[in-house]
Amino acid sequence: MPTKAQRITGWILTALVGLFLIGASGVPKFFDFPGKADIMSKLQIPLDLLTTLGVIEVAVAVLYLIPRTAFLGAILTTAYLGGAVWTHLRVNDTWFFPIIIGVLMWLGLALRRPAIFRLLFGQEPSATPSAGAAGT
Repeated sequence: MPTKAQRITGWILTALVGLFLIGASGVPKFFDFPGKADIMSKLQIPLDLLTTLGVIEVAVAVLYLIPRTAFLGAILTTAYLGGAVWTHLRVNDTWFFPIIIGVLMWLGLALRRPAIFRLLFGQEPSATPSAGAAGT
């Protein structure tokens, strides 16, 4: 069971990652802004793909923010961020920022759910016995 400080820190990291993915990166893909065409041209991303990328980014971030689907959301967001790393690497652009976001995302989730730390370090997650399993 995480301590109160761990849960608070985990939720703060989760909120910051979610705010970035949705507010600073996802939603702007739906709007026109100065320099948008230049940025996408540099990254070799066609402008007509931005809406799709925005929908994917916002969707996986929302899944991450919902406690019941947070683990699935973290996995899908990791895949999305992997694509972002590749996009930047292939045009010789700064590539490490998506990795930092991914690490912060997993750290936030692991602080809220310590079983993730145990899995990371190769330990068995603590199992809670179920009432029905006693006789089987």
